Amino acid sequence: MKRTSIFIACLICLMTINTDASENYPQIEIVTTSGAIVVELDRNRAPKTVENFLNYVESGAYIGTIFHRVIPGFVIQTGGYDVNLDEIDTLPEIINESGNGLKNQRMSLGMARTNEPHSASSQFYINLNDNFSLDPMPTRWGYAVFGDVIDGFSVVDDIASNATQTTKGFQDVPVAPIIILEVKRID
Repeated sequence: MKRTSIFIACLICLMTINTDASENYPQIEIVTTSGAIVVELDRNRAPKTVENFLNYVESGAYIGTIFHRVIPGFVIQTGGYDVNLDEIDTLPEIINESGNGLKNQRMSLGMARTNEPHSASSQFYINLNDNFSLDPMPTRWGYAVFGDVIDGFSVVDDIASNATQTTKGFQDVPVAPIIILEVKRID
């Protein structure tokens, strides 16, 4: 009887740990016309950014958006425009969490923004290299990292290898659109 009680207690502890991990580090699958990318978010270090991203995921806002900025050796960026390069509806801008200790290193996920530090809304990018120039400095804000690619590295590299063009005032747009087909939580 004592062994059974200990076993049940251990199972409960394991279930709690797993729940905490999925809440603090949710995993998202981004299915594109080039394949699937799985990212793990860091709610502990970037809580507002992760919450913002999950709101877009849960609302379906990213479905039909394209990778509109592809710069080999730098970033691939999405989450802001559809195939006609029309801007999607966005939520209010969020506070910049770039001082959270996460770095803009290869395969990290960051929030795109304008020159205004607290202007991020829906657009995000994946770093193709270590882009530490995007990290905060004592005299300026950086670009907030809020997760990492954990699967689909070859898909990211494939997207980065696409030929690009300038169209409708946008530079670095893939000639053949790379479309997000589905985005869902998988944890």
